Amino acid sequence: MLIDRVALADEAALRELYELTSSKLYGLAVRVVGNREWAQDVLQEAYLNIWRIAGDYRATLSPPMAWMGLVVRSRGLDFLRRRATERADRMQELDALISDTVAGDSPNPMDTTQASEQAWALHQCLSQLENKQREVVSLAYLRDLSHGELAAQLKLPLGTVKTWIRRGLEQLRGCMARFV
Repeated sequence: MLIDRVALADEAALRELYELTSSKLYGLAVRVVGNREWAQDVLQEAYLNIWRIAGDYRATLSPPMAWMGLVVRSRGLDFLRRRATERADRMQELDALISDTVAGDSPNPMDTTQASEQAWALHQCLSQLENKQREVVSLAYLRDLSHGELAAQLKLPLGTVKTWIRRGLEQLRGCMARFV
């Protein structure tokens, strides 16, 4: 029997076994993996495996073609699992790369565009405030000064500063709402 000779490392027997069975086993490999190119790889792995484990074959358990079909099927399923794992690993790497790129500290183009539009809108709205309101609001937010600090710095009553800030912010809110 050919498989017994293959078990004895007879290369000629493996070649003969291949010539007799490869077309049927290739068809099985194509059905398992669904791709002709992959099936060729699976078939090659299967025959290498048959070469290594031919000594384990027991004619009393199954016919030779059924046993080799099982080897091809196993190699095909292993091949598909490896491909799925490799794809999953590549997807994880890609996800990490995208995450690092997109969620990085640097602003993305959309953020930059929106910030530019908002800055332009704020500039337009600030220019519509009276000079004293613009000055008080700007100092309060750009220099982070409290109402009391502003009153002292500008030598104005605290109530006046609070009123100008409140009215200025109301006007800014209304103006910015038109740009949204």
